[in-house]
Amino acid sequence: MENAVVVFARRGCCMGHVAKRLLLTHGVNPLVVEVDEEDHNNEDNIIISELGETVINKEKLPVLFIGGKLFGGLENLMAAHINGDLVPTLRQAGALWL
Repeated sequence: MENAVVVFARRGCCMGHVAKRLLLTHGVNPLVVEVDEEDHNNEDNIIISELGETVINKEKLPVLFIGGKLFGGLENLMAAHINGDLVPTLRQAGALWL
């Protein structure tokens, strides 16, 4: 899978930076899609997954997709890291080889 981990974050947001840094420490280089805060167009205020099933308001950023599925926000990422579920999830998605 080319982009096993995708992070949607506000441009310059420290929480998006934290999510990216945590993934990098695990050897994962996520695709980071930065969303401009200045965009006021309603179409730009939501992010829709490829399947069109998941709609996310920009207020909920950062948001992570792992293996093409919505994983959640920074809180979910940190919880998975702390309880040991993150590495197996990343392996299953093809983001980690070892």
